[in-house]
Amino acid sequence: MYTVKMRKAALATLALCVLATLVACSVPRSPLEDVVVEKTFIPEQCERSVKEGDFVRYHYHGRFPDGTGFDSSYDRGSTYNVFVGKKQLIEGMDKALPGMCVNERRLVKIPPHLAYGKEGYGDVIPPDAVLHFDVLLLDIWNPEDKVQVKTYHRPERCGREVRVSDFVRYHYNGTLLDGTLFDSSHTRLRTYDTYVGIGWLIAGMDQGLLGMCVGEKRIITMPPFLGYGENGDGSDIPGQASLVFDVVLLDLHNPKDGIAVEKQQVPEKCPRRSKAGDYMRYHYNGTLLDGTPFDSSYSRNSTYNTYIGMGYLIAGMDEGLLGVCIGERRRVTIPPHLAYGEEGTGTTVPGSAVLVFDVHVVDFHNPSDTVQVAISFKPEVCEPLAKKGDFVKYHYNASLLDGTFIDSTHRYGKTYNVVLGAGQVVLGMEMGLQDMCVGEKRRLVVPPHLAYGERGIDGEVPGSAVLVFDVELVDMEEGLPEGYMFVWNDDVSPDLFVEMDKNKDSQVEPSEFSDYILRQVNEGKGRLAPGFDRHKIIENMFGNQDRNGDGKITEDEFRLKADESVDHDEL
Repeated sequence: MYTVKMRKAALATLALCVLATLVACSVPRSPLEDVVVEKTFIPEQCERSVKEGDFVRYHYHGRFPDGTGFDSSYDRGSTYNVFVGKKQLIEGMDKALPGMCVNERRLVKIPPHLAYGKEGYGDVIPPDAVLHFDVLLLDIWNPEDKVQVKTYHRPERCGREVRVSDFVRYHYNGTLLDGTLFDSSHTRLRTYDTYVGIGWLIAGMDQGLLGMCVGEKRIITMPPFLGYGENGDGSDIPGQASLVFDVVLLDLHNPKDGIAVEKQQVPEKCPRRSKAGDYMRYHYNGTLLDGTPFDSSYSRNSTYNTYIGMGYLIAGMDEGLLGVCIGERRRVTIPPHLAYGEEGTGTTVPGSAVLVFDVHVVDFHNPSDTVQVAISFKPEVCEPLAKKGDFVKYHYNASLLDGTFIDSTHRYGKTYNVVLGAGQVVLGMEMGLQDMCVGEKRRLVVPPHLAYGERGIDGEVPGSAVLVFDVELVDMEEGLPEGYMFVWNDDVSPDLFVEMDKNKDSQVEPSEFSDYILRQVNEGKGRLAPGFDRHKIIENMFGNQDRNGDGKITEDEFRLKADESVDHDEL
């Protein structure tokens, strides 16, 4: 049981408790002891985190615990840029930022003694205020930073690396450290072309491109003092921003470069090398230095035909084709100042592009060339020798200078038969058959101006092609003296007209004339020029005697060729 005294004591204790409770409810909550950090977003990759002495760029919303905002970098449209750990921030923020990654987001709660304390900050922040900051980190760098290079693709072959004063062509994507794209050469569909190491680029890019190979891809990261510094570059690149360039190098040369020649295949035998003034037929594949094709003679199924060393070609090709052998393959690399220069050719060859030509030399000749004759077999007794007017029969194999087959009489099982000097074959063959004897074998190399010329034969002989004939003389019939189509082997009958005029009507008709001449040939008394149609020869002879053209020869019209000896008189 409680006594009255005990009851009074209990009531007093209860009153004290209620009073204590009322007092406790009217006093502000105790401030935080330390900074509280909640990581609301952590990026998958974090190559670098904030440490004391770093310079950071971040966005933030500043709010009181009840959600009331008191400041925001977003409202100002610019990040907050500051060194960490150098007392440029309130102490709580200096403690909250270390360890953050770019693109990380944190909710930072700062007690008043690590913020603006009992004084507050003007009309914005009251005394003893707990502050909440929603922070998004966008950039980190340090005054000790240098250009960082990360190569993620490098060609197996790297014959040359970028050096100071080289001219380069490259594509790039430029981003801020948080991945925000600010520029790209790809969107402009053209490379960025510039000299390296002579101040034409920002310092970080000048350094980052050194040592690259054509085809190499690298990430170049640079602090702002090697980029666009405190002021940035217009609206795209903010001040104090680290820059990241994803670069692929497409081209590289130096203004002092000459052409580079790589001999890929040279024939064992090379009796002749090209020189200025030669006319050449060659195939080529043309690419840029990164392998991008821009032209090919193969795609047109036709060689490129031109004079070399005479300014018909770009200077580098003019030089690169000198001294080659027929059948040789070589790679000619040409800097732009010896090719198409700063302007390029429009859509196929960009300005300032190094060009690579893989060349296969098919043939070449010189306009001063004549037929080349090489005797491969000659009989011990080699006479008579073929001359103009002789009727010759020969076999041949014809090819181009690179060995490409054209034609052969052996395919048809019969010889090719011509009268030398009658224009029945190309001039080079006429020349090559002269002075051959039956059984002799020769190789004739005939330049196009003595063969089928610039036009060639459609589907058989390319234009401007040098031809090779392997020839064997099989048979030969001596021709008649120049200017004669018929000669007498015996003395000429004094009654020639009478003998022709069979019907004795004092005139010779075509049939009488033809019958008489053929009878003389068959009896061995006369000879027609070999290799020609005998009926056409006789028709021509009759026409020469029928001086008035009435289809008959009278005795007054009929006469022998007066300027020849009796042994070789022709009608």
